[in-house]
Amino acid sequence: MKGLKGFHACAATAIAVVALSVTAMAQSYVPHRVFNTAAGVFGDFEAMAADLAKADVVFVGEQHDDPNTHRLELAILESLARRGRRAVVSLEMFERDVQEPLEHFLMGHTSETDFLQASRPWPRYATDYKPLVDLAISREWPVVAANVPRQIASEVSKGGLDVLKNKSESERRLFAADLRCAPEGEYFRRFGEAMGSHPAADASGDARRTLERYYFSQCLKDETMAESIAETFAATRAAGAPVIVHYNGAFHSDHRLGTAERTIRRLPNAKVVVISVKPVADLDKLTPDADKGVADFVIYTTRKATPEGQRSKVQGQR
Repeated sequence: MKGLKGFHACAATAIAVVALSVTAMAQSYVPHRVFNTAAGVFGDFEAMAADLAKADVVFVGEQHDDPNTHRLELAILESLARRGRRAVVSLEMFERDVQEPLEHFLMGHTSETDFLQASRPWPRYATDYKPLVDLAISREWPVVAANVPRQIASEVSKGGLDVLKNKSESERRLFAADLRCAPEGEYFRRFGEAMGSHPAADASGDARRTLERYYFSQCLKDETMAESIAETFAATRAAGAPVIVHYNGAFHSDHRLGTAERTIRRLPNAKVVVISVKPVADLDKLTPDADKGVADFVIYTTRKATPEGQRSKVQGQR
């Protein structure tokens, strides 16, 4: 009987361990499907990752408010690490003027608290982007604060690109030198559609002029991030040619426009791969043919609402 009791105790312990393992698996697994747009077929995550490992620059376009998307973003970096590929993590979410405190943190010279106080992190940094930075630190990978400071972008949205003419030499280093922001073409058209009726007419009642100023601000971000990527590309060619993985709102890289288009202009011979992560209600009811032109790979995942609710469509993309 004593042995039987011991058996039951061990069995109960084993069942508990299995239950915990199953729970952990359920929490770590992210439901998703990967669509290879060139082949026009669904593939798997690892097949996509094998292609990413051969790239020079990878764009990962996200909906900022989706937790499952951020878990998949980490999985992309982990897949490169498994293949022995070095990477550079480039982020829309940090701006050029915080590169120095970011570097000090990466090297362990300052605490995370001090770094965050100096770097204006996005509100959900701890859950959404910290895992990317932490993995980069563990692998000794560089992290690039790629974006233009939001204050400068805001000034452009209110006063147009002419406000940049009065910037000091040090301020000019915080945004791209080569700005090609003519309010025309497919990207401008898509931007206007995405904004909808959001921009209020300016004092003269000219809604078009208001839309153009918003677009100039968007273009400034795209050009600055593209320049950051291109400069990183040039600086790392002698360091084992790591894959530069740039994370941004999907609008910045979908259809190979925005930041992607401006990066390709600067790096015409680089292999650039664009991913768009799309949260959906039902993975079994997809119409992937409609997304063939969106990216090289579309990763569909189940939408998981954040506690504070969903952002607007435009905010989520940009």
